[in-house]
Amino acid sequence: MSIATLSATPPPPSSRTTRRTGKLFALTGAVVGVIYGYDTGSISGALVFLSKDFHLTEAEKGLVNSILVFGSIVGALIGGKLADALGRKTAMLIVAGSYAVFVALSAVAPNVVVLDVVRFLLGIAIGISIVAAPLYVAESTPARIRGASVAAYQVATVAGIVITYFVNWGLSGGGHWRWMLGLSAIPAALVLIPLLRLPDTPRWYVLKGRTERAVEVMAMTDPDVDPRGEVAAVASALGRESGGSARSLLRKPYARAACFVVGLGFFCQITGINAVTYYSPQIFEEMGFTGTGQNFLLPSFVQLASLAATVLAILIIDRLGRRVVLLCGIGTMAVMLAVLTAVFAGGALHGATTWVGFAAILLFTAAFNFGFGSLIWVYASESFPAQLRSTGASVMLTADLVANLLIAQFFPSLMAWAGAARTFAGLGFLALVALVFAAVTAPETKGRQLEEIQDYWANGGRWPASPAPVRSDALSGSAAPPTTAS
Repeated sequence: MSIATLSATPPPPSSRTTRRTGKLFALTGAVVGVIYGYDTGSISGALVFLSKDFHLTEAEKGLVNSILVFGSIVGALIGGKLADALGRKTAMLIVAGSYAVFVALSAVAPNVVVLDVVRFLLGIAIGISIVAAPLYVAESTPARIRGASVAAYQVATVAGIVITYFVNWGLSGGGHWRWMLGLSAIPAALVLIPLLRLPDTPRWYVLKGRTERAVEVMAMTDPDVDPRGEVAAVASALGRESGGSARSLLRKPYARAACFVVGLGFFCQITGINAVTYYSPQIFEEMGFTGTGQNFLLPSFVQLASLAATVLAILIIDRLGRRVVLLCGIGTMAVMLAVLTAVFAGGALHGATTWVGFAAILLFTAAFNFGFGSLIWVYASESFPAQLRSTGASVMLTADLVANLLIAQFFPSLMAWAGAARTFAGLGFLALVALVFAAVTAPETKGRQLEEIQDYWANGGRWPASPAPVRSDALSGSAAPPTTAS
């Protein structure tokens, strides 16, 4: 059915009902974000105890983490196609149901082989959620709260990691690693209830030719727009977005932007943030902290600082500018890695030295979430025209996850083979390379229209002499979702 043949716009629901529906979309996405963050970070505490129960080597410890990331790569690659074919809502139902089933199975795994298989399947669900959940929120909430709603998903993910560490601390006394892994099955199952009651997104209904249903849902979720006019705009934008392919990113005028986005995605993870997320209890033990209480409680405060840094970045990013926030974050990461190198190189750790190391870990993690964590998807969404926006974001996500896979697999082996000082020195060198890369390639896009930014890349990484006229298609397409802080 075409837009022209639509029946008259249905009577709009009351503003109170619309606000409630929009908030329910955002809340549901945020709960999925919390579960995702929890499942990503829960292994950090559980690994300490299951390693003893299953008698794991350093390489096997790495595989328990990396197998989840490998599954995430697979899930991210199929997530977009799944969300387009079955619907954003159906993809979310698959994610929530898979979370509930696979985390429950991981909690009762009889051996490490079964655990690895289940975590690979959980990783696929996580990869799908990275694509589907922010997309579901962005396409379903009113424009006036869309930015805050998508940002809330990022904050919720970090909050999930924070909850993980406090839960791990509470359960560490008895070594209850199965409970650490399995607890998120409960909220994952409960989130199915609101998901079953919610519709799919107007954008997906248009994609499938169900324009009348799209108008109904648009009227239900956003009282600030004319539903038929907005659906017509969505249909027009979708028409312009067709035909974008990864191969197009290798050709001018997009190759320079693609190099920047892919490089940023790779450096985001290869500098070691998930070494801290996955292995923080072991790192604190290396620093000289003793007892499970300290080694599990201290990472909780690290993640609380990360949560505060994420919120701060969201509040100031449009005031200070993207480039300033990004470079400050990466620069602080490099300094803190140098401090950690000096701390571990000093020999036996005790007294004030251990607390210097703790402060360095805390500031390193907060700096990541302030810079990389808050800006990676912003740059990915700004660098390409509408027809390549989702493709560019997917390519960046793949680079991000590949680097994450390398860190998850090899960090414990590097710590055992090269020692903590050399390992953190290597990460510090990579952070310096990332800083130089960002300083040379990252543009300041604050206050620029999307068309101007695309002209910057088309002009060889230089701003045109005069601002480009803003065309209507410059604002088409939904912004890409933020990545996980982890």
